[in-house]
Amino acid sequence: MAHPIHPKGSQARILLSSVFGPYAQDDEYGSRSINPMELYHNQVTRLQGPFSLRLFHRSWGIMFIQTNIKAPCAVLDFPTRERFAEEISTGQYDVIGISSIIVNVGKVKEMCQMVRKLSPQSTILVGGHVAAIPELDKMIDADHIVQGEGVGWMRRYLGEDDTAPIKHPVIAAGFGHRVMGIKMPTKLGSTAATIIPSVGCPMGCEFCTTSSFYGGKGRYQNFLNTGAELFAAMEKAESSLGMTSFFLMDENFLLHRRRALELLELMKAGHKAWTLYVFSSANAVRQYSIQELVELGVAWIWMGLESPRSGYEKLSGADTLALTRELRTHGIAVLGSTIIGMEHHTPENIHAEIDHAIAHDSDFHQFMLFTPVPGTPLYRRMNDTNRLIDVDLADIHGQYQFNWKHPHITPEQSKHFLDMAFARDFEVNGPSLARFVRTTLAGWKRYKDFPDLRVRARFEKDREALRTYYSGLLWAAEKYVARSNEAVAARLRELRAEVRRECGASSKWMGRLIGPALLWAAKREQKRLERGITYEPPTFFERSNWQEA
Repeated sequence: MAHPIHPKGSQARILLSSVFGPYAQDDEYGSRSINPMELYHNQVTRLQGPFSLRLFHRSWGIMFIQTNIKAPCAVLDFPTRERFAEEISTGQYDVIGISSIIVNVGKVKEMCQMVRKLSPQSTILVGGHVAAIPELDKMIDADHIVQGEGVGWMRRYLGEDDTAPIKHPVIAAGFGHRVMGIKMPTKLGSTAATIIPSVGCPMGCEFCTTSSFYGGKGRYQNFLNTGAELFAAMEKAESSLGMTSFFLMDENFLLHRRRALELLELMKAGHKAWTLYVFSSANAVRQYSIQELVELGVAWIWMGLESPRSGYEKLSGADTLALTRELRTHGIAVLGSTIIGMEHHTPENIHAEIDHAIAHDSDFHQFMLFTPVPGTPLYRRMNDTNRLIDVDLADIHGQYQFNWKHPHITPEQSKHFLDMAFARDFEVNGPSLARFVRTTLAGWKRYKDFPDLRVRARFEKDREALRTYYSGLLWAAEKYVARSNEAVAARLRELRAEVRRECGASSKWMGRLIGPALLWAAKREQKRLERGITYEPPTFFERSNWQEA
């Protein structure tokens, strides 16, 4: 079937919108309080109380499309329902695109109905992971369902050159950061810039929505093919945002060794003391020496641990316990990811599997239920064997209950075991923020006299954080957890003493200066959380190539 083309081509006025909020609540459109618009609080630190890492991320996909089309285009990110209605009523848009993940399909349906009523002349496009839902066109009133990578699709739709080079937008990695109840006094995106080198993942794990969405096993699309292209995008972000840290949103960044090493050579030539936060499989990490990783600036790796009996190719032959320990002793933080409720799990053996995950003592740990999500091979397998349970799509996100018939574990038990994993990790290993400080200190001790001045400069910044804010964080964390967990408090006390030995007496006084304020804020935040307080992102509105009608 021929690709659709809009009659106005690049003269068409475009609106690209994410789904409307609020998000962290149970409502008639499918939002869930258990599934807020906060990645870390939702999936990684969500039972760590005031120590949970709170921040939001922009809708990067629609920002990418806006940057790479010639048509006048507006992006409306995190609108309220009222703000979306106002914009489509007054904006005179020819095309309205709505981007969503699967759980928010109810909001997509409502937004399509709003467009039909308030802007009937507009063509409606729906994309993002929601497009993976089978027979979505029968559930919502949209003109076109956009599956897969959106830039090329939109260029073809507007009659533009879909082979033109991809321009990387300037994207802040996050905003609205809160730590221990305090909103960080920093400008938007002050922690890092986001760089998206590619989409998809060649490993093709059967549960992976990202891999499936972009073509499945062995398929991915590079936006930045070479180290030179990657370096140029990072330099642009550095110049625009003033950032020297980069979150590389690539499902398996280190798998592309040639590109990574080319980037390293350019960083050396340009004297760039950049910091990189990456996703990577264990086997991809093992392609590099520790020195290569450190010189490349890798300071944080999100790594799938899944289960020691999962059998996934990305873990074949990998001793993830040893690898995690080695990385952390060199100042490279690890966010481990473990799946709860795989098919071999039983109520009898799952405790040992959870203990194995916790034994990694990773800085952060994501726990997710084994979940067949529409569009994945796992979903098709479960559907073919009549093992799917008819549940609301809004509840298929891996943080609630099974949506399939497990051979040994009930849906109710799945939620219990998931919560147990989060709680046990916090009980045994303590706050993730404090674990991150421990890894940061290990890196400083090992590399403070490293011959490469770029590396030394990067770790020198870490020392300043250790001397000041991190000292206060450790003081507050020790006092807070001492009420309920003396073993963790003792380790925090030892860590504070070690920081003091490395950073001098000033760290002691900074800890005592900052710490009490953080402790008070943490106690206040816990009370707020107990009252049901939630956080929502603000609305963003941005235009490009724009002329008033």
